[in-house]
Amino acid sequence: MSRRSVERQLAELGERLRHLRAELAIADEHLAHFSSEADDARLRALVSETPLAQHERREAEKHADAMRRHRAEVQAEILQLERMQDQLLDRFLSGG
Repeated sequence: MSRRSVERQLAELGERLRHLRAELAIADEHLAHFSSEADDARLRALVSETPLAQHERREAEKHADAMRRHRAEVQAEILQLERMQDQLLDRFLSGG
């Protein structure tokens, strides 16, 4: 692989990592919000013991769980791209 090709791939990976890190920050904010809503809904359901409150609790927990999964996927992709970046940097620094 040519040095120029490695440079191009590093630049592309860097851009993708910047994008994913921004997405992770947003996911963190959303997760905090959804988790808080789920906690509030859980407390309301516990106090009121109504079917509507139980439904709202389940819905709030679904949103929080979905955001947890999304955050985990973004984080896993970041880790994978960082490993690829490390490999490319090793190639670049070794001259090949």
